[in-house]
Amino acid sequence: MSALEWALLAAIVGLAALVLAAMALGARALRRIGTASTAPAVDDSAFVAEKDRQEQSLAALRTAADQASSSVDTAKSAAASARADAAAAKAEASAARAEAQRVLDAARAEADTVLDRAHRQAETDAEQVRAAARRSGEREISLLASTTREQAAEVERRAQRMDERERLHTEEVERLAERERRLTAAAAELTAREAGLVAREAALVEAEEQQKRELERIANLTADAARVELVDAIEGQAKREAAILVRDIEADARNTADQRARHIVVDAIQRVASEQTAESVVSVLHLPGDEMKGRIIGREGRNIRAFESVTGVNLIIDDTPEAVLLSCFDPVRREIGRLTLEKLVLDGRIHPHRIEEVFETAKHEVERLCQRAAEDALVEVGITEIHPEMVSLLGRLRYRTSYGQNVLKHLVETAHIAGIMAAELRLDAPTIKRCAFLHDIGKALTHEVEGSHALIGADLARKYGEAEEVVHAIEAHHNEVQPQTIEAVLTQASDACSGGRPGARRESLEAYVKRLERIEEIAAGKSGVEKVFAMQAGREIRVMVKPDDVDEIGAAVLARDVAKQIEEELTYPGQIRVTVVRESRVTEIAR
Repeated sequence: MSALEWALLAAIVGLAALVLAAMALGARALRRIGTASTAPAVDDSAFVAEKDRQEQSLAALRTAADQASSSVDTAKSAAASARADAAAAKAEASAARAEAQRVLDAARAEADTVLDRAHRQAETDAEQVRAAARRSGEREISLLASTTREQAAEVERRAQRMDERERLHTEEVERLAERERRLTAAAAELTAREAGLVAREAALVEAEEQQKRELERIANLTADAARVELVDAIEGQAKREAAILVRDIEADARNTADQRARHIVVDAIQRVASEQTAESVVSVLHLPGDEMKGRIIGREGRNIRAFESVTGVNLIIDDTPEAVLLSCFDPVRREIGRLTLEKLVLDGRIHPHRIEEVFETAKHEVERLCQRAAEDALVEVGITEIHPEMVSLLGRLRYRTSYGQNVLKHLVETAHIAGIMAAELRLDAPTIKRCAFLHDIGKALTHEVEGSHALIGADLARKYGEAEEVVHAIEAHHNEVQPQTIEAVLTQASDACSGGRPGARRESLEAYVKRLERIEEIAAGKSGVEKVFAMQAGREIRVMVKPDDVDEIGAAVLARDVAKQIEEELTYPGQIRVTVVRESRVTEIAR
């Protein structure tokens, strides 16, 4: 619908609304008139009822008559006002009809005007559209003409290229035909030469067989025996040359890589100042006197039984003067028991109820100490964002030792060494320090969870949202998983530096003796070895060889083989130097 039609529709709707409003006003006036006309009937019925009641009581009848008279007067006045309202309503209705007629006439005139204007506007728009279409058609015609000309030119160029390609193709066919003729001639020539070569090869094979038989007759050796001797000679020469080459390469590598690695490791270790003393594995509590042992035991041993039941720590009371021993596989629980017993001894009151009270106090105190130790370690290393459960587990390592080395101090030292190495190599030092600091966190649960502490620590780190680089470095630092990243390799190196430095860890006598025996067995099992000496607590091995059986190149090969076998079979801190001693002796007898 056009704008003109919408305007006409709106005018018609407005007129209809006005007519409906006038009709509503008229209906309301008529209802008022009807209401006023029915009121006297209602009052008459009330008057009749009152008249019946007047028959029963004369006094009431008079009062009702007065009320009826007043009601009649009121009804008359209401009827007069209703008539006036009806007249006014009729006047309003006639005025509304006149106004509606006038509005309708005005709307019709306005609609005619709008319709005429719309017709003129439509003709103007149609003329503009026709002009625009004419101009667009002219542009399309010109564009099609230019496109047609370009396509004709393109067709002509393609025809020229096709002619040129056809000419080139013809020339190529001629060249290929000429080449085929030459190849046919060459093939015939090659066939003739091949026949000659076959005949010549047969003659050469026959001559070679004759020469081979003649050589076997002169040398008194078969071809297989000569080949074996030649292979042995070449193999020995190759081994000597390989040993010389390996020696030269190793010397060059030591002058560069060894010096650089030594500088980095030594610098990292020198810049980390750590204590070399280690805490004892067994907790010892000194008593003010031997009479305190009886109070600790209690009547019929009830105090010691209550203490062991509450703390989970075995209390060993022997003949050691003024001292008792506390034994437990869990170092945190052992420390809680030691602190509990210490507080009981200082207090003097030792009975089962008091043991339980002091145990709870000591437990909270040890937990605070663990939390404080973990927070101090994190501040020292420079790690700020870490899960609270990880902090609690790190605090438990304050009372855990590994070969006499405190694990929490070992983690701090390892983190510092790894950070210095990363800075020297221009790597991401914070990430590598985090890997090194968390690599032994699994030792906090090795008494509670089965498995390697590396895999336990990796599961913990993955559970508490650590990055994948940190998780891989933790699980690979003891080669349960092959290291795949530079973070894992540096974590292994820093762990070895911290654990392998002199005085850091203690080794059991049995493992130490077995390692020395195995080192001597490896060296003594080589051919040409006369004596073997393990020196400097197994950090150097000297191999005495027989000079007649082993030459200088063989000595270098022997040292390399022994070192390689020790690396593959044994686990040891630091490094082991292998020295092969070949002494040349010349003996003459004067007669």
